[in-house]
Amino acid sequence: MNISAKEKDFQELNEIIRRSSDSDIVIDSCLGQRYIGAGLSDKRISVFGTPGNALGAYLNGAEVTVCANAQDAVGDTMNDGRIVIHGNVGDAVGYAMRGGRIFIKGNAGYRAGIHMKAYKEKKPIIVIGGTTGSFLGEYQAGGLIIVLGLNAGGKRLVGNFPCTGMHGGKMFLRGDLTGIHFTHQVKKAEASAEDLEEIRAYVEEYCDLFGGNADDILKSRFTMVVPDSANPYKQLYVAN
Repeated sequence: MNISAKEKDFQELNEIIRRSSDSDIVIDSCLGQRYIGAGLSDKRISVFGTPGNALGAYLNGAEVTVCANAQDAVGDTMNDGRIVIHGNVGDAVGYAMRGGRIFIKGNAGYRAGIHMKAYKEKKPIIVIGGTTGSFLGEYQAGGLIIVLGLNAGGKRLVGNFPCTGMHGGKMFLRGDLTGIHFTHQVKKAEASAEDLEEIRAYVEEYCDLFGGNADDILKSRFTMVVPDSANPYKQLYVAN
């Protein structure tokens, strides 16, 4: 099914998507419509143009591909499925994400992966091809964030205050981290070859989507960041 989003507000557009019996949907002329794909479990949506905030919010197994940039809160509280962005995203991508995978060809704004979490078999994954803004992985409680720093053009890999409040999950950062300060609540170390096997499949998937050679990328230096304690706030609430 092909849908022109021109002169449609977000409610009308999303109602057409939900009511369609087609599993494959192409949206043309998208211009800021919000909540595209929200809560869907059984469709494949391709978006041409720039979708608005909360693309794929509460996604539950569907696949959404954007052939340009996307705005804030991509994958908000996403449960399952895949979101692919052939451009950059705004702030808070993967907010409270609890499952599924998000692949971003370019850069991400502030607070990527904020409040990410994992439960039993659910493990959310965010792969960012470029760089990110400040507060990457803020309050991360689970899942995996990978930042590749491709085509960074000398820009810092991550902004200020990465991993603030991080108490679960892992982060893999490729490249030079000079001048980037991490909270005392986390531990960081150069990733070993064994560590990098954990992310190989996701880097390969990124390259399948956007181009590139996963082996060449994985030959670079990566820093792995994990929480320093299972409960970094314990000292704030109980007597020692």
